[in-house]
Amino acid sequence: MKTINPEKETIKLYAKQIRTPSFVDYEDIIRQLDTEQSYEHFLRDLMKREVSQRQENQQKRRIKAAKFPFPKTLDEFDFSRLENVSNASIWELASCDFIKNRQNIVMVGNPGSGKSHLSIGLGMKACQAGFTVKFYTAANLANELAEALQYNRLSKLEKSLSKIDLLILDELSYLTFNRHQSELLFQVISERSERGSIILSTNLEFSKWTELFENEIMVAVLIDRITFRTYSRHECQRFLSITTDDKRGTLR
Repeated sequence: MKTINPEKETIKLYAKQIRTPSFVDYEDIIRQLDTEQSYEHFLRDLMKREVSQRQENQQKRRIKAAKFPFPKTLDEFDFSRLENVSNASIWELASCDFIKNRQNIVMVGNPGSGKSHLSIGLGMKACQAGFTVKFYTAANLANELAEALQYNRLSKLEKSLSKIDLLILDELSYLTFNRHQSELLFQVISERSERGSIILSTNLEFSKWTELFENEIMVAVLIDRITFRTYSRHECQRFLSITTDDKRGTLR
């Protein structure tokens, strides 16, 4: 029969009540202490573990809330697929300064150039840095906005999107949006101008976006909104693009 230690059970109860679950593992810290170390040292290590555990749990919640289609990290990315770009350029983006500065990233390139991988990898970095992130394909967001409009939930959805630090719009490609979908996407992107960051990936150059949206004037305004505060490694560049030649990417 297992003997119950009243003191341990009381500690568990208190830890639950004050919401410090890592305190239950206090014995692990005691075993690591030197005999000459003080009670203050023990308390410090105990509290440090609790803070670390909370930070890790918060990261997991942010990653889960982002709804990435699959986990991808920058460490897993094959940088040999990109030409004329140093690893330092990508890792500079991974610092998430572009989010602090409310800048955007536009990735333009053929299928298989690594746009989605890079978008998710940067999104994961943002989650780890404490930013809120949401991942959508452009088609899914357009459909979700249209559905929200139909069921009188559009205002609530737009409000929740406006609070996101980084909105990732993937696969803005050859799927044509109707007038209502175009207007809804335009509204979301416009509202984020100078308020929050966007990572947008597409197979089409800006000049071909008229194939996606019915209203050419809206396309021009949309591009202006996206590129107004778009991240650029050099001041002369307007946007970050990924293009492909012989299935090898070029970041420029």
